[in-house]
Amino acid sequence: MPSVAGTPITSYFLSACAFACLVSSSSVGLSSRSSYSLKERHNVPRNWARVGRAPADHEIELQIGLRQGRFNELEQHLFEVSSPSHPRYGQHLSAEEVHALVEPDEESVSLVAEWLSENGISESALIFSPSRDWISVTLSVSQIEGLLSTEYHTFRELNEDGDTFALRASEWFLPEHLHDHVDCIQPTSSFFGASTNSRKKWSDEDAVEYLPSVKRSPEPRSAEPLSPRAQSVQQVCNASDVTPTCLRTLYGTIDYKIQAPEKNSMSLTNYLGQFNNKSDTSMFLSEYRPDIPLDEWNFTDVSVAGGLNPQGPADAYQLKHGKGKEGNLDIQAMLGIAWPTPLTIYSTLGTPPPFKPTEFAPNNTNEPYLIWLQYMLSLPDSELPKVISTSYGDIEHTLPPSYARRVCNSFAQLGARGVSLIFGSGDSGVGRDGMCHTNHNDGSPETPEFLVSFPDACPYVTSVGATMNMDPEEVAVLDKKKFVSGGGFSHYFPRPKWQEGTVQAYIESLGDEHKGMYNPDGAAYPDVSAQGYEYAVFWNGTKRLMSGTSASAPTFAAIIALVNDALLAEDKPVLGFLNPWIWDAGRSGKGFMDVTKGSNKGCNGTGFPTRTGWDAASGWGTPWFPALKELALGARFRSDKAWYILW
Repeated sequence: MPSVAGTPITSYFLSACAFACLVSSSSVGLSSRSSYSLKERHNVPRNWARVGRAPADHEIELQIGLRQGRFNELEQHLFEVSSPSHPRYGQHLSAEEVHALVEPDEESVSLVAEWLSENGISESALIFSPSRDWISVTLSVSQIEGLLSTEYHTFRELNEDGDTFALRASEWFLPEHLHDHVDCIQPTSSFFGASTNSRKKWSDEDAVEYLPSVKRSPEPRSAEPLSPRAQSVQQVCNASDVTPTCLRTLYGTIDYKIQAPEKNSMSLTNYLGQFNNKSDTSMFLSEYRPDIPLDEWNFTDVSVAGGLNPQGPADAYQLKHGKGKEGNLDIQAMLGIAWPTPLTIYSTLGTPPPFKPTEFAPNNTNEPYLIWLQYMLSLPDSELPKVISTSYGDIEHTLPPSYARRVCNSFAQLGARGVSLIFGSGDSGVGRDGMCHTNHNDGSPETPEFLVSFPDACPYVTSVGATMNMDPEEVAVLDKKKFVSGGGFSHYFPRPKWQEGTVQAYIESLGDEHKGMYNPDGAAYPDVSAQGYEYAVFWNGTKRLMSGTSASAPTFAAIIALVNDALLAEDKPVLGFLNPWIWDAGRSGKGFMDVTKGSNKGCNGTGFPTRTGWDAASGWGTPWFPALKELALGARFRSDKAWYILW
């Protein structure tokens, strides 16, 4: 299976000879050229506790983010190729074009390479990303502490299990002459843990008695679709037991015949040791998609940095921690709607063992998004999936702004290459009761504040909230599992162009409600919603009911995969980065069914309410596939250009 691999610096523009000349040209240590000063300080989040000093010989894969050269130009290209009213709409960039735009200045590469060399780090240890904007090097804690003039400590997350640990430094320093050449270095001060959006107490209360009275014959068989278009949502849907037939009817995909699967692709991601069990998924498809022949469904499994997708029976640890439930929800939701679109699954890292003073987790266990992103950005265009669903995230303030921006910029690079990135908006409303506080780094005291989900608040991904019920749909809430669909406004990212006007109108409608609890100038999310309440899922041979934006994200991703199928069948480019298209469609009143009931309560309050049109609880509402397909095939769904495009 493919695994993460970087490219030595010599494969790019810095040869061994050049490197040697570079080092010899500076015989004086950097400490005499430039004194160290604080580069970054980020407070430890309240739910992490310091245990003690990190072991000096423990190895960490350090990621050094160099200042990108022309990201502003990339951003403009992204807007143009993603805006339906622009002449360049659909003209996605190639990998080479993207790499050239974000490649750092040669001065930045040279100065950082010189600094590393003078600290005893050889050329052969350096691995560069394809764009040369990231350097990866594996070093011991003691080496990194000397390099960054800092101290690493062991921190434990204060969760129910108490078995999540990380080695972190809350502040770090650089020579002053490097400050303008280095954006961020991780893992240092980021506590971004990629905790699953649907993290909850797994118990037998979500198990449903299932007697497999209808066994799947080993011979392939075919059947008519379970429900023709004439069947109404009321006839095929149970709001407390949501199935593929219900979703396909509710969102209008039930009669669509996939036309170009050989050209199309979709994918999902696994983190935290999640996996996708084929046996369970076969049971699910037998029950809910009997029209799919047993031997005609499959997926491509890709390991990233040692990630595993085991197919044997779950062991005691996996059963205790619900491993595989999240993964099964994702794959069953996507295949239930979009089969036979080819599905690729990326499993990044494994589940680290409980961290003990003498038992340390393997390398790379703490920054999964960055590792996965670097892997994806290294793929040739022909191997990139066209839609990616991710059900994992964390609170925005668990990572420093510099690192959040670089991760977000990486999403923009994928979007410019024609990839639709879809994330669940979080499962805690505007924040869990009792957890809603600031995490400022300016010495000011903590104050009450709504929590923000990342990467949902990054403008370059599409955030999907969750709904429940069908007539009408409303914002999903399940109190017994502490689940409320998330939404809000970023503290790190300003409002993007395509949200202007619409979001201001929503904020004005709130008046003084929640004033001071959110950033009215920040990027808003979610963009859209989809069902996320009590999905039928098979896990460990048993039917379960699962709720969360971890259900709504793969559902919406599967619908976008079908829109791409219709485009590819007519030799048109796929949608790629979705948000300008979605927001123009929403303003036109086409493509989405408005959700006007409910709110994303939290922080001991009501949260953001729904409104007619876009709102911070449900976005533009839920998708209606026939209208979205028509809009996409029309290429332009308004005769005049979008107001934010200047041409």
